Amino acid sequence: MHGSRVDRAAHNYIYFVFYDKYVKIFLATGRYLVKRFGTTMLLTKTFRNVYENYHAKVLTYDDARKILTLNHDISLSADKAKKIIPFSAANRIIFEEADFIAVMDCPCRLSRKHHCEPLNVCMAVGRTTAEFWLDHCEKYHVRKITQAQALEILEVSASSGRIISAWLKTETGGRTGVICSCCSCCCGGIEGMKLARRLPGNVKISNIVSSGYSVAIDTERCLACGQCVEACAFDACSPLNGGRPVYNWDACLGCGVCVARCAAGARSMVADPAKGLPLDVGQTGA
Repeated sequence: MHGSRVDRAAHNYIYFVFYDKYVKIFLATGRYLVKRFGTTMLLTKTFRNVYENYHAKVLTYDDARKILTLNHDISLSADKAKKIIPFSAANRIIFEEADFIAVMDCPCRLSRKHHCEPLNVCMAVGRTTAEFWLDHCEKYHVRKITQAQALEILEVSASSGRIISAWLKTETGGRTGVICSCCSCCCGGIEGMKLARRLPGNVKISNIVSSGYSVAIDTERCLACGQCVEACAFDACSPLNGGRPVYNWDACLGCGVCVARCAAGARSMVADPAKGLPLDVGQTGA
């Protein structure tokens, strides 16, 4: 998977075998750098370089479900993949033996003193990563699961208001396959995104890109209950218009959590070309 890049292979091994400690140290380093050197453009460039090699694509529930029920291999060309995952590195959309799935404890939740439950929610889709987990990550309660069991985990995560995302990293071959259920209180990736917002240069840096959807709102049906404001992890809903939530299109990453939480059915997901292409294997894999 890494060819002659022994350094990446070693990093891959360290990353997964010491998952929780790696995330904890990485986040602590990021917080320290922003606190001490947060006014320097050099740090902005450093964050941008890191995020080019380690990032995520938000998935809607429906798109995640399609991945977890794949019955054939998918490998997209670099040009098409980059339209979906617009980073210079770690943007390979490859699913080989997608019915070979493993799940283990979430490293972000393990790194927190007070973490959300359940822990056993991080899924590797495809033999390449899943088999590595099964061989080396026993202490994280790794286990092989069926596609039906994976869908059960996805359903619990979605009903709990978690953000579903696909994570990519140069050291793991730059490919898709790790599907996470993220919350704003535990997810190191979301914290990293918010740390980057504090950097100078008025340049938008993020390690998380939109699902490819935005939210359509039926203002007549909206009850102004505030559930969307409470549910949004990206500050895309603000109660500024006489108590009626205001939608911030630019901040929205199209996770669909607010849509699921809206009891009045005033919100819906719509494909939005300005947000990039979705990771919809039903379309991209055709």
